[in-house]
Amino acid sequence: MRIADLKGEQSRVDVEGEIVEKGEPRSVNLRAGGSSDVADCTIRDDSGSIKMTLWGEQINAVDVGDKVRIENGYTKAFRGEIQLNIGRYGKLVKVTM
Repeated sequence: MRIADLKGEQSRVDVEGEIVEKGEPRSVNLRAGGSSDVADCTIRDDSGSIKMTLWGEQINAVDVGDKVRIENGYTKAFRGEIQLNIGRYGKLVKVTM
């Protein structure tokens, strides 16, 4: 799937792209209690770009310039912007070229 084809509230999203921006990690409080580190990044392919949220170990698993594939992710509108999420059942895979 191309990034330009992503819409709000989609599930089972598979997409590939390059990480072009990665924000600093921050700690957030979880609804279920406790806290977790989270960082926003931007992923881009030849059709466009989208913001993606990285949680916990995912933050250190990728850097700007890495090519990645998101398997079984989902999209969600957050603060008026469509974002890509990996989620509990999704997978973030580094792609070697």
